[in-house]
Amino acid sequence: MMFYQMICSVFLLILKSNLCSPCDQAEYEINGECCPMCSPGTRVYRHCTAYTSTSCVPCIGSTFTHKPNHLIHCVPCTVCEEGLGLKTVKECTASSDAVCGVLEGNYCTDSYEGGCRAAKKHTTCKPGDFIKHPGTNSTDTVCEICPENSFSDGSSTSCTPHTDCQSKGLPTVKPGDSVSDSQCGENNLGPLIVGTVVLIILLLLAIGGITL
Repeated sequence: MMFYQMICSVFLLILKSNLCSPCDQAEYEINGECCPMCSPGTRVYRHCTAYTSTSCVPCIGSTFTHKPNHLIHCVPCTVCEEGLGLKTVKECTASSDAVCGVLEGNYCTDSYEGGCRAAKKHTTCKPGDFIKHPGTNSTDTVCEICPENSFSDGSSTSCTPHTDCQSKGLPTVKPGDSVSDSQCGENNLGPLIVGTVVLIILLLLAIGGITL
């Protein structure tokens, strides 16, 4: 009885060993065979057999493989779509994918090592706000409300102080707000001019009377 138990144990160990024996790191298992992988830039055309090695062919068109593989189809290259705010910064090759960057005026919303998958346009600051932090390739624009007694159309990095009409000796026709400057009136010189003319006339009459 003990002998049969030992035989069964050895058989199970052998079976387990065979089941758990993987192919080498540079191989893949198919149909009970350990086939060599295809190198980057190629794909499997025909799997290996007991008598032949793996047959590989180059990736063609807009496809690639970037590491040793056992794929029967190459991977389609990434397309950098302008409609998603992207541009191509590195072209796709047989052994590497395309790398996308962001178009000017956009920032990346889905980044990965070496590139970007999706982007958005920078926020446009509205009138009454100023640009506190301009947008970059990786961050959106940060807007902030103008402080009191200043205004902005939303396109500048600072707000402009309202014109002080009183300091210029002018009347304020319309006070400034967050989106527009103060409007100053003009000095009313009419009464002064009339008074000056009347005074001159009186002086001339007085001088004429004295002469007579």
